[in-house]
Amino acid sequence: MSLSSLIGPEIPYLRRYARALSGSQASGDAYVSAVLEALLADPGLFDREAEPREEVYRLFSRLWNAMPINGVAEAVKPATLTDRRLEAITPLPRQAFLLTAVEGFGREGAARVIGVEPDALDRLIEVAGREIGAQVASTVAIIEDEPLIAMDLETLVESLGHRVVGMARTRAEAVALARSTRPGLVLADIRLADGSSGLDAVNEILESMGVPVIFITAYPESLLTGQRPEPAFLISKPFRAETVKATVSQALFFNELAQPAQRRSA
Repeated sequence: MSLSSLIGPEIPYLRRYARALSGSQASGDAYVSAVLEALLADPGLFDREAEPREEVYRLFSRLWNAMPINGVAEAVKPATLTDRRLEAITPLPRQAFLLTAVEGFGREGAARVIGVEPDALDRLIEVAGREIGAQVASTVAIIEDEPLIAMDLETLVESLGHRVVGMARTRAEAVALARSTRPGLVLADIRLADGSSGLDAVNEILESMGVPVIFITAYPESLLTGQRPEPAFLISKPFRAETVKATVSQALFFNELAQPAQRRSA
């Protein structure tokens, strides 16, 4: 297979990533062009044994991180709230966040792209989460019938700078909590203390307010049925602390993009 056929399908996504990193389309495209020119001059730079998408991003990251200027803010003001939030995240954590939250890389793949160990990637994502938390500090409602798990989630959420407004163990408690506190984020289990459904609780909550929801459940298959609605954010139990922190940050970071979609589906 030719080199162009390997990398061609990835270029639109690489341009999106480059634009998010640089803060402008012109600058992002210039870096993508530099990668392509380097490959034209030396096709051997591309490891054909590697997964093509991962390899394209890895080569881009090598070029990007070799330029000290990338630690300096752009003179052009970011155009949107999302752009401004990205600009406020320090460079390497920003890359880790974008690779996992926007570009869809898994933990191992994102670590290889940046050139760090997976544990180091986790730390970068945690830094990004704290920096995002400082920008979008919010209130959180926890729907969970296991007290120890609920306490663990409270600790994780508060470590990012958010405030837990309450915990609920049943559908009725969850709906009442949401209506009285109007949280900025909901963390929800599926099976609750009295046999009621966390999914039903969330659906009832969403009838009266638009709020991002993260489902944290030992039964993810019950939500991935191919029928609407399916969750945008889903974490399986037992969960890793880093996964919860990263997902909370993602949900809040992109909330201004999710709100119009929630209104359309209401």
